Amino acid sequence: MSDVNKTVVTELAELVASLDRHGTETSTGLHELIDNGVRHVAGSQYAGITLAGPDKVVTNVVATHRYPMVLDAIQNELKEGPCLEAAWQHHIMHVADLNLDERWPRYQQYALAETPIRSILSYELFVGGGAMGALNFYAENPHAFSDDSVELGAVFANHIALAWSMMRRHDQFRSALASRDIIGQAKGVIMERFNLDAVEAFDLLARLSQQSNTKLFDIARALIDTEHPIKCRKI
Repeated sequence: MSDVNKTVVTELAELVASLDRHGTETSTGLHELIDNGVRHVAGSQYAGITLAGPDKVVTNVVATHRYPMVLDAIQNELKEGPCLEAAWQHHIMHVADLNLDERWPRYQQYALAETPIRSILSYELFVGGGAMGALNFYAENPHAFSDDSVELGAVFANHIALAWSMMRRHDQFRSALASRDIIGQAKGVIMERFNLDAVEAFDLLARLSQQSNTKLFDIARALIDTEHPIKCRKI
């Protein structure tokens, strides 16, 4: 690895650590990371992250430009392309010249017609729970990516996969705190309306949840969001 790439890797590791320390929201953090990737992976003009869910629907998670979103929409429609190949086959996909690369003929046809993209680098980010993710770099010129670019792109993929996992944990923690707050507010409403203590109020919410087959959080949120809270009776 060149000295320049080593410097970039050090800066990237510091960026990931900073996102973790500050509990950066996932979408914001991923945008910052792929912007950084475009700046440092030589030849790259655009970048994006592709997600293929358990239902096989392909979506764009984040992108630096509309072209990655267009290409993901094409892959969703056709169920083929380099980003999906990277995610499904667990390796790097390098398209040096999309005009000449015929591995995905339908994708090639539509991608050439709808975008000026000619060079693509795709890396697997993760596979788990039926979902697959890929990091992708794009350029309008053919043969835009050198061997150093391919190597550094792989480093970005590894760091982004780690950062995504960390940021998702932060998001889940924030969601859990918000859920706890909503449930606490709902308990307060029930305690005041029905002269119950905290334990009795929570038990009432839990029974309503079980009997209606509705999540406890949804019951609590509906109670708070309703201008005139629903009339509850002891069960």
